[in-house]
Amino acid sequence: MLTAINPKLPMRNKAVTRNFYVNKLGFKDIGSADFSDYLMVQKDHVQIHFFLFEALDPKENYGQVYIRTNDINGLYQSMLDTQQSIHPAGSLQTKPWGQKEFAMLDPDSNLLTFGQEV
Repeated sequence: MLTAINPKLPMRNKAVTRNFYVNKLGFKDIGSADFSDYLMVQKDHVQIHFFLFEALDPKENYGQVYIRTNDINGLYQSMLDTQQSIHPAGSLQTKPWGQKEFAMLDPDSNLLTFGQEV
C-alpha cells in the first residue's frame, strides 16, 4: 500500500532554499543531520525534499509540485499578507478542471501550485 509521496526538487544553494521554505512559507526543516547537498522540509502533512544542483539554470528548470490544501482562500490571503511573490500568471483562479489554485516560484524557479477542489 502506498502511503505518501515526497517530491524531490533541485536547489542551487541550501541556505537560500531553507530560508525561503522555512522563513517565508512556514515549513520546518526536518533533516536529522545537516547534509550539505540535501534538504527536507515539512508543513502539515506535506514534505518536499531538495537535492543540490549547483549548475542548475533557473531559466531552464521545469521542477514543479502541486500541493493540495483545504483552505485555498486563507492560504492565498496569508501569502498576500506576508508579501510573497505570486507568479504573474498564477493569481488565485478557478480552473476548468475543477480546482481553485494559485502558483509561485521558489528561488530556483521550481513552480509551486497550491490547489483545492471546488
